[in-house]
Amino acid sequence: MTTGTHAPTDVLLAVAELKRVGLPEVENHADALTAIEALLDEPALRAALDSLIGGLHQYPWQACTDRPEVIRTTPVGTVRIDDVRAASTARGLLFALATGNDVVIRTDRPRLWLGIARAFTATELPLPAIRVTDRIDDGLPSLSIPDLELVDARAVFEADSLAAWTHGLVHRERIPGLSLAQARSSRPEQLSARLRYLVHRARECAYYADLPDVTGIEEISTLPVMDKDALAAATLPEGRALYSGAPASGEVLRSGGSSGAPRYVVSSLEDWENMVREAVPLLFDLGLRPGTRLINTLFGGGLYGGLTTSVCELSRMPVQCYTAGQIVTVDDLLMLTDDRFEANAILGQPALILPLLREAKARRPELTVEKILYGGTPMSESDKIWLREELGATTIASVLAANDGAQLGYQCAHLSGTRHHLIEDFNHIEVVDDEGRPVESGHEGHLLVTSLQKFEAPLLRYRIGDYGRITEGHACACGVTGPILEYLGRSDGLIKMMGRRVLHGELVDALSGYGVSRLQVEIASDGRKETVTLHTEAPTELDADMLRKHLLEEFAVLGDDSRFDPQLGVFELEVICHADGSLPRDPVSGKIKPVIDHRLR
Repeated sequence: MTTGTHAPTDVLLAVAELKRVGLPEVENHADALTAIEALLDEPALRAALDSLIGGLHQYPWQACTDRPEVIRTTPVGTVRIDDVRAASTARGLLFALATGNDVVIRTDRPRLWLGIARAFTATELPLPAIRVTDRIDDGLPSLSIPDLELVDARAVFEADSLAAWTHGLVHRERIPGLSLAQARSSRPEQLSARLRYLVHRARECAYYADLPDVTGIEEISTLPVMDKDALAAATLPEGRALYSGAPASGEVLRSGGSSGAPRYVVSSLEDWENMVREAVPLLFDLGLRPGTRLINTLFGGGLYGGLTTSVCELSRMPVQCYTAGQIVTVDDLLMLTDDRFEANAILGQPALILPLLREAKARRPELTVEKILYGGTPMSESDKIWLREELGATTIASVLAANDGAQLGYQCAHLSGTRHHLIEDFNHIEVVDDEGRPVESGHEGHLLVTSLQKFEAPLLRYRIGDYGRITEGHACACGVTGPILEYLGRSDGLIKMMGRRVLHGELVDALSGYGVSRLQVEIASDGRKETVTLHTEAPTELDADMLRKHLLEEFAVLGDDSRFDPQLGVFELEVICHADGSLPRDPVSGKIKPVIDHRLR
């Protein structure tokens, strides 16, 4: 009996391949072959399967939207089809295979169906088994497939997806207490199927027309790396090489541009639906529960995606939202958290919400906020301590996301600092060195993102501009096993001067004990001397000399311990302390640029 490990997307790949190469000719069966060929419509079958399964690209799981649970879809096992009309038999064969069932075709024309079975086998895809037998009454039930007039494959498949006979091909079981992340732990065969299908779909656009074949996720390094310049040149408004030519649908988002020129990324309606389906269980994993009252302060407008995406995602959950956006004020926070609205959670970017929460606490000392969900930039440990001690926060969780590829990782209640669970079935992440070569587990490097469920303007091994390290084989107390990503910040947060190297995130961690919330590093050179100026933000007044002394003790590369003679005066470290909320924010994303390197101008 089939175990449910087969992927419906492999059947779609087989259909596309049979359409490309054609069906084998079988004497005296030309009319039957014509009817079968009319059903080799991969996009039409894809839409029908998505409807039937409740999320083609999450199969065999479907995340529930009312609580953190899943529905598991499994095949019934072996399906028998009595061949009367070729088109009806072919419909039964396609849907039975796509739902993971082995198929037995009982027929008076075995040569026809043996030829079809061999054609499927020749694709070398991991498909369920197809057997062909004589049409005899063996006492076993046959699949009852109603005859439909074959005018348009999409209309026929749509009708089939709603019919009782296709729903009878699977068992569906809701599993209480099992989250999508727990259910998916350690399923490499599913990742391989997703990558195979992504490569197939990516070839629909000119940019990826010549992609090599891959059979599994272990071959992903054979695919080319895409950088930001290439993405910008191949997408709107500069070009269209990354688009399939399908009718326009979905959303166009732009990056905030806080770390360079903005980029515009198109998501089709299919892509958008996949993103939302994946985000709902993630938000549950972050700590949202039915009845949570959430203030959403993410940034929106100007095609920026934070507020737009989160509103779509939260609208499917049993939570009450107060969508304030970036124009939220202290008065808004005080109103929404009083006994009239009783908001107990906030979602936002730390550079925006922390100064507001501090002012709100000063004005209402009894203020409490139970859940703090944040993204966009890291949050210092000193800020987390303040949130716990002063606001009574019991949940402080980070989500990693980007307009380019949506959600990348998240923190459960058992992860802290910058450590995140990955969402590999949605975005597969690799770590590579400066030359694009994979690094060993636990080593830091540039992050490459492959969006496994994004098919318009697909992203394969995209150098997203972040830095981190991945540790394999983590078994978390939350029940999720798999890799853990330690997020080390933007790649432009890698500070290089006079042959020395330090990460922006390392400096933030070193200063966290002094109450520093935000840090901006400014690098300048006059041709003979490089000056690194650290601008800090904190809710209390800090001693710049004390911070500088601490950094010099912690980081030898910032001091005189180098290959240069200190008397030459080729390097200088400065620290300037600023009040909370006074460093400039990007007007679109609300972020503080981590590193300003005047040497690059």
